Amino acid sequence: MNKEAIKKIAEELIPIHKFLGLKIIELQKGYVKVKVPYRKEVVGDIRRNHWHGGMLATVMDSVGGIVGSTYSNSTKDKMATIDLRVDYLTAAKDKAIIVEGELVRLGKRIMVTRMKTYMEDEKEKLIAEGKGVYSFIRTKAQE
Repeated sequence: MNKEAIKKIAEELIPIHKFLGLKIIELQKGYVKVKVPYRKEVVGDIRRNHWHGGMLATVMDSVGGIVGSTYSNSTKDKMATIDLRVDYLTAAKDKAIIVEGELVRLGKRIMVTRMKTYMEDEKEKLIAEGKGVYSFIRTKAQE
C-alpha cells in the first residue's frame, strides 16, 4: 500500500474530492478517516444551514472507495459502487464532518465497507452510518 499515492489521488486528482476539500486524516490497510470542511455549497436546509444528505452520501461512498484503494494492486484495478445504504440519524450542522470507513469483507470480486459520519467535535453523536458494496476487480499483483 502506497499511502502517499492514495492520499494524492484522493485529495488532489479526484475532482469532487478536491472541490469538497476532502482531506485524509488517517489511513491504514482497510481503514480511512477523512475530514470535509463545511461550505455553503453543501447546504441542503437553507433555513438552518445544515448539510444536504446527498453530500453526506457522496463523501461516505468516496470513503468506501478509499478503503478499497488500500487493497489495490495497480492503477488498472477497477472499482465501482454496486449499492450504498445510508441511514441518516440527525442533521449535520454547519461544521466540518468526519467520515470513517472500514473494510467488512473483501472477496475475489466484491468488497463491503462500513462508514460512519459525525461532526468534527462530536464523535459520540453519529450523523449518519452506512454500508457500501463495490465491484472490485484487481489486477494480478506485480512482481
